[in-house]
Amino acid sequence: MSAVTNISNLSVSSNRNSLVALEHNYSAHQYQEQPHPSITSKTKRLIDILGALVGLAIAGLVAIPVAILMLFDSPGPLFFTQVRCGLKGKTFKIIKFRSMVVDAEKKKHLVKNEAEGNIFKNKNDPRVTLVGRFLRKTSLDELPQFWNVLKGEMSLVGTRPPTVDEVEQYESHHWRRLDVKPGMTGEWGVAYLRDEFFL
Repeated sequence: MSAVTNISNLSVSSNRNSLVALEHNYSAHQYQEQPHPSITSKTKRLIDILGALVGLAIAGLVAIPVAILMLFDSPGPLFFTQVRCGLKGKTFKIIKFRSMVVDAEKKKHLVKNEAEGNIFKNKNDPRVTLVGRFLRKTSLDELPQFWNVLKGEMSLVGTRPPTVDEVEQYESHHWRRLDVKPGMTGEWGVAYLRDEFFL
């Protein structure tokens, strides 16, 4: 059994035209002629690399007990990936410790969306496992994202990486968030810590 499952059921190869269109849409709505300073900062990139290396070491240690607990709680892959949109609308696969049941995406239509706007959130989402709730509450499920940071797809600090479905619903002013790399944390992450709803 593969260690990674894609809960979005979105294949980049089979949806190539749709994903490429997102990048074209970004270009059409682009506000800045010059790249954001955070994109060209070598210091920020160095901090991201060093932070990612330390974070991956920690993730490796955490993965062992998490994998054991998952065997008893919800057998299946340790990780999951999901297609997200990053800098300039380019798509990438974000990686996390799995916090939901294996067939979570197929059950999404059974869960009520309690959030406003383009995001999907439910405070008591029944698809989240017992181990998953602990991982989310402690943000340990985010640790594998240090791999995305090391690859340059994300930064330690930035905007929340939106899903393809969210970006497809963007209005003109929403596209500005794609002027920078998405981050593992930011203002939205602080809000999450204050409110367990934003899982």
